[in-house]
Amino acid sequence: MNYNDAMVEVDVVNLLHDGRIGLAPMEGVIDAATRDLLTRTAGIDWTVTEFVRVVDARLPPRVFLRHCPELAGGDPRTPSGAPVHLQLLGSDPVALAANARQALALGATSLDLNFGCPAKLVNRHDGGASMLRTPWRLRTAVSAVHDAVGDVIPVTAKIRLGFADRRLALDCARATEDGGASQLVVHARTRNEGYRPPAHWEWIGRIRRRLSIPVIANGDIWTLEDYWKARTLSGCRDVMLGRGALADPGLAPRIRHWQGTGEHLPPTPWADKASLLLDYAAMQRSILPSKTVVARLKQWMNHMRGRDPEAARCFQALRRITELDDFLAGLRASMTSEAPALPA
Repeated sequence: MNYNDAMVEVDVVNLLHDGRIGLAPMEGVIDAATRDLLTRTAGIDWTVTEFVRVVDARLPPRVFLRHCPELAGGDPRTPSGAPVHLQLLGSDPVALAANARQALALGATSLDLNFGCPAKLVNRHDGGASMLRTPWRLRTAVSAVHDAVGDVIPVTAKIRLGFADRRLALDCARATEDGGASQLVVHARTRNEGYRPPAHWEWIGRIRRRLSIPVIANGDIWTLEDYWKARTLSGCRDVMLGRGALADPGLAPRIRHWQGTGEHLPPTPWADKASLLLDYAAMQRSILPSKTVVARLKQWMNHMRGRDPEAARCFQALRRITELDDFLAGLRASMTSEAPALPA
């Protein structure tokens, strides 16, 4: 199915007026501070935590609180009110059920199951996308979690289009629905494709047409045009942003503005992005070691630099700096006409 064929399936006018936007979990990147910062401006409707790795035992509350400190408030939301869904990653149905009950007792209001992580270490230990090779195991895992929490909170899932190829994409999607998932996020690539373009949004459309639960499109949504194409090709009402939201923190608000007015806002200025990075450092420096904060700032900037020449110049100038105060000084300098100095 090509782009023009897909357009007939969607009421394009409604693209201006509806559609939720989720913030995808990204291991080691989108933590509670990032969730807070990216939801301060209207745009993101819900967020998902980094995965809680489930192996063979019920984890103590501190593990859940480390991944989702928002649980401590009794109603897991970001300070601006965006719901925070807790994500579990594992393959043992008994252990997943036990940890689902633990999460429910701690106040989780939604559980998401990760069957899409492409990381080699995770896959070698029978987690994430490795489960896509055996769809019946997806159904068993989802069913175990759904039975553990009953109808008290929803259980959702995230998959890719397959492990090595797309032959089992529909079987995997159906397995999550049959297991009791109330919603499915589909990243539009196989595990072996990693994050290489293009994303196969039309394949998400094939899945959406065969399921009765909501299907959410994910993968390679970097711009407003990408958003429109992803929704048109997939036919999905809702999308989930990951790397695109890190590369441009103004993307979700810009989509929301376009939905409401039809107007195109200008790109997010580098000064606004740098200011957000400074806010992130201020939030994290009392919690994490300074070198860890620097590493996370570089990781975030690495997502920004591919589509922002000013971010690329700043990243190049600061990439060898390891001291936090020096790094922040360079960031501040980059927000003015004074370019950050290259390290000696």
